[in-house]
Amino acid sequence: MSARVLVTGPSRGIGRAVAQLAAQRGAEVLLLGRSSNALAELQAELTRAGRTARIFSCDLGQRAQVDAALEQLMHLDPPDLIVHNAGIVTRARVVDQDDAFWDETFEVNLTAPMRITRALLPAMLERGQGRVVFVSSISATLGSVAQGAYNASKAGMVAFMRCLAEELSDTSLMTCALLPGAVDTDMLKGSPFAARMTPQEVAQAALYYGLDAPRAFNGAALEMFGI
Repeated sequence: MSARVLVTGPSRGIGRAVAQLAAQRGAEVLLLGRSSNALAELQAELTRAGRTARIFSCDLGQRAQVDAALEQLMHLDPPDLIVHNAGIVTRARVVDQDDAFWDETFEVNLTAPMRITRALLPAMLERGQGRVVFVSSISATLGSVAQGAYNASKAGMVAFMRCLAEELSDTSLMTCALLPGAVDTDMLKGSPFAARMTPQEVAQAALYYGLDAPRAFNGAALEMFGI
């Protein structure tokens, strides 16, 4: 039986690479993200290759939209793997941030992954199978000018993952987080860092830990510094 892989933020970058590599492995791919030409093109690409790809449209910053997508997802068999990849970064110094700036970053980067996991986890536990991979960032461990909200949200993601791992320790499920450094994606624009890895390299790691790695990696925060 082929795996069912749910990917958030699949339109571009790491999420797109995860979807493509999962499909190449024969997985059914569930694409959770905002409607766009890029998302539709990805679905068409995977379908032409003979793979199953379904779109669940929502803006992760809008809870009502996320709830509507989750309602659809919960009518399906639970995913074998959830890859929480979607994220946003808007750069501003602390003195220039307002509450809306902070809240939007945390809603997309941390609250949405929590709510998606919370909704789908009971069915995964009942089946006794499944993994959750969080794509955090090396920024979770660093201080960066004008990235207070982003870095804090990514650090929160790692903390949430570790708590979830403790709750899964007596089950057959597992979770872990990837902490990539500078990835060659649009999100790197505006930062002072040069790309040190490709989206495909991060995607390979996500699928390895999500589908192949020993369960002993439960709770691991895996740093990727690149070359």
